[in-house]
Amino acid sequence: MLTRFFDAGQLTVRLDLESAVETPDGQGGVTRSHAVAASLWARIEPVADTVAETGGVERQTITHRIWIRWSGVVQPGMRFRKGGRVFVIRTLHDPDETGRFLVCRVTEGEI
Repeated sequence: MLTRFFDAGQLTVRLDLESAVETPDGQGGVTRSHAVAASLWARIEPVADTVAETGGVERQTITHRIWIRWSGVVQPGMRFRKGGRVFVIRTLHDPDETGRFLVCRVTEGEI
């Protein structure tokens, strides 16, 4: 099997991994907030941006690939935060199936 080479020294961005926390609101619903589950070193690669018109308003969606060291904690639906930027995790995979790294496909800006 061909192993994809990736230099761990390229993990130069510190991100907070956040998971959703739901608190009952007392009226049968929930209030959703996010709590930091871990802080990780990462590499962010912009992939694409698309613009779509919804209800007469243009919305831009930016997708990225975020590389991190392998972790069993990370799940789709969680999110990364870097200051005011939020990256929602859509998919993740182990690029060479060695358990060294995870590549997360994320969209930016959705809260």
